[in-house]
Amino acid sequence: MLGRLKKIYAEFPPLFWIIVGTLFIDSIGSTLLFPFFALYITQKFGVGMTEAGVLLGMSSLFGLIGSVIGGALTDKLGRRQLILFGLVFSALSSLLFGFASDVKMLYFLVVIVGLLSRVSTPAHDAMLADILPEDKRQEAFGITRVVGNYAWIFGTALGGLIAARSFLALFVIDAVLSLTVAVILYRFLPETKPTLHQEARKSESFLDMIAGYRLVLRDLAYMGFTLAGMIVLVVYQQQYGALAVYLRDVHQISSKSYGLMLSIEGLEVVLFQIWISRVIRKYPPFLMMLLGALFFTVGFAMIGFVGGLEFFILAAIIITIGEMIMFPTNKALAVNFAPPEMRGRYMAVYDLGWTIPATFGPAAAGLILDSYNPNLLWYIGGILCAVSAVSFYVLHLGLGRQQRFIPAPVDQEVTTTT
Repeated sequence: MLGRLKKIYAEFPPLFWIIVGTLFIDSIGSTLLFPFFALYITQKFGVGMTEAGVLLGMSSLFGLIGSVIGGALTDKLGRRQLILFGLVFSALSSLLFGFASDVKMLYFLVVIVGLLSRVSTPAHDAMLADILPEDKRQEAFGITRVVGNYAWIFGTALGGLIAARSFLALFVIDAVLSLTVAVILYRFLPETKPTLHQEARKSESFLDMIAGYRLVLRDLAYMGFTLAGMIVLVVYQQQYGALAVYLRDVHQISSKSYGLMLSIEGLEVVLFQIWISRVIRKYPPFLMMLLGALFFTVGFAMIGFVGGLEFFILAAIIITIGEMIMFPTNKALAVNFAPPEMRGRYMAVYDLGWTIPATFGPAAAGLILDSYNPNLLWYIGGILCAVSAVSFYVLHLGLGRQQRFIPAPVDQEVTTTT
């Protein structure tokens, strides 16, 4: 086991592991806050979940705009400046939220934080694409998922203990962790922006860079790929909101048991993600997306047909297999679509594929749960995942023979040690 870990470590450059280490630290801060933010709003300001949901939805909505701006800035200014800005602003915003004294202040804060909090997101993805060869990206994104799940397991447990004593402490710790990461990256993180077309980029105005999104939108293959992913993500994100309510109200399954399901999913990713990433890297990526979508089809449709905690846990395990196959492949494919000089904007559109479902999916799910047979939510979810699977097969037929989407032979891979 130790020998295998050493081999994996040697296959990636040191800068990648610096990014992974700081990602773990920063993710702990995020997971300290994320599960308890709605609880903080309702408890401190005495508002209901409807108002808390409006605030969270506003944050996601303005995050859409911030990500678009961040993608253009990433291609114009580079990765390093935006990443450092994002960390410092994250620390400041955490403190502002923690010390807010009136719920009206939160409406102002979610607009500003929503706009600026996601500005650096495309820069992170573009930087990983810059420093890694194509044949390593899929596995690398799998490693970052494992790190994120370790942080989730540790951060949520620690956050629960801290929140029981002080919500303000959660925000202060998150700010300290963000600043710590900013100091580390300021010392060790170089600019990785490709020099290709760099002079041309400097001569472009910011408005020109924003206008460059029309080139992304005209890439119909990429937009089709993004839409296919968005369809399945609308369904996937229901397990973090609607599923808890469905299990409680329809099957009388407690939040404690729901938490157990999430813990099993996190452990599954920690144990198997790297192995799965190494296995599937040999196969056509669009077919791997199809396979992941089929696991989602079975898992989410199953929720609507079964009863009993053990069957819901089985459905969660099936869904997690799908996400371990699909999500690292999805991000690696998005990078392969992008010309190097436009990686920031392509990754910003990729980020929209996550943010739009998070913004509008919960409201649609709530409408179905409140107004129709609750099982219908999962029947529709299974159908949508099947549609996504078919879409990825069509993309494979149309694009799978292009060199940029053909996986590198494993026996020809070059071990990276510097």
